[in-house]
Amino acid sequence: MIRNMENSLATWAAKVRLIDPVFRLCLSLIFIIGGLGHFLAHEYMLGRMALSPWKDHVALIGDASILLWLSGLVFIGAGTSLALGWMTRLSCTALFLTLVPITLAIHIAPGHTGPLLKNIAILGALAFVFVRGPGSHSMDKAPGRAAR
Repeated sequence: MIRNMENSLATWAAKVRLIDPVFRLCLSLIFIIGGLGHFLAHEYMLGRMALSPWKDHVALIGDASILLWLSGLVFIGAGTSLALGWMTRLSCTALFLTLVPITLAIHIAPGHTGPLLKNIAILGALAFVFVRGPGSHSMDKAPGRAAR
């Protein structure tokens, strides 16, 4: 019975081509909204960074305010690109490489288990899209463009 249900769902899923852009959009929204927060709630986020037990390590990389601006730009730009399925693998790479140090610097702290696990799940989703590619309804797969 379970195998029949699994086969039915697999057949149905193969016909639903809109799942690719929906997945990309859902994944990208956390970056676009979060990236906007890097600008609109800049002082609040700097305050959170100041409470991190790793703040001294962040300071070795650069000024926290500048890093926050830069990560916001990456999140908005690459998040939008991911949503559109344009330069998808490059977008996933940029988001992944930006999210890892943020996760290490902010979310590996007492009381941050939920956000830490959320970021780990997001990193997994980015890896999935990177390996799988943009899927259907993407600018990378638009007519006249070479397959990636």
